[in-house]
Amino acid sequence: MTSSETPRPAHDTRFFLACAGIGLLAGLLSGLFGVGGGTVIVPFLVLLLRFDQRLAAGTSLAAIVPTATVGVISYAVHGSVAWIPALLLAAGAVVGAQIGTWLLPRLSLTVLRWAFVGFLAAVIVSLFVVIPSRDAELVLTWFSGAALVVLGVVTGILSGLIGVGGGIIVVPALMVLFGTSDLVAKGTSLLMMIPTAVSGTFGNVRRRNVDLAAAAVVGIAACTTTALGAWAATLIDPFVGNMLFAAYLAVIAVQMALRAWRGRPRPAGPAEAAR
Repeated sequence: MTSSETPRPAHDTRFFLACAGIGLLAGLLSGLFGVGGGTVIVPFLVLLLRFDQRLAAGTSLAAIVPTATVGVISYAVHGSVAWIPALLLAAGAVVGAQIGTWLLPRLSLTVLRWAFVGFLAAVIVSLFVVIPSRDAELVLTWFSGAALVVLGVVTGILSGLIGVGGGIIVVPALMVLFGTSDLVAKGTSLLMMIPTAVSGTFGNVRRRNVDLAAAAVVGIAACTTTALGAWAATLIDPFVGNMLFAAYLAVIAVQMALRAWRGRPRPAGPAEAAR
C-alpha cells in the first residue's frame, strides 16, 4: 500500500458479517423508500468498520448499483417505473454532480448543511399535506420534461456538495411537485440512480476509493431484502408510507444537523483574540 492510499480495515469474519448486516438493512430501506441506501451504508461503514469517509462513500456508491437494479425490477413488475422521466433525471444529475463538485471548495459546507436541513424540514411538512394517489401517473410533456432535467441537475448538485443520495430529494419532489404516485416516484428514483452510480463508481475505482470486497458483500446482501422492501411498499397505505418516509427523512435531517453543528466555526479563545 502506498502512502497516498486510504488505510483499509482487515477483511476478517467480523468485517464480512458487518457488511452483510449493513447490506440487509440498506436493501430493505432502499426498496421501501426508493432511496439508494447510502444514508445507511456510509455511516455504518464509518462507525462499525472505521472506514474513511471518502472510502465509505465510494464503497456505498458501488453497492448501490446492484441494489437499485433489483429495486427497479421489483417496481417494474408492478408497472411503477417511469422510464423516460428517469433517464431525464439521470442526465440532469450527471451534469449537476459535476457542478456540485466544482462548487464544493467555493461554498461553506456548514451553511449548505443547515440549508439542506431546512429543505428536509419543508419536505417533511409537505408529506403530511400532500398524500399521493396510487392511480396518479407522471405525465410527460415538454414542460414537465424540462422540469425533470432541472430537478436532476439540482439533485446532482446537492449530491456533489454534501454527498446525499438522489432518492431523498427525487422521491418527495416527484410526489409533491409532479403529483406522481408514491410507487412510481420510488421506482423512478431507483432507476435514475443506476447510471449515476455506475459513472461515479468507475471514477472511484480509478482513484482507489472503493473497497470492492465490502461493496460486493453489502450489494449482494442488499439485493436479498430490496425486493422485500418494494413488496412492503405496495401493501402500505400511501398516508402511512408518507409518515414512514417523513420519519426516515427526520433521521437524515438530525444527522445532517449534527454534522453542521460540529463543523460550525469555533469562537476564538483568549490567546487568539489577543493576536
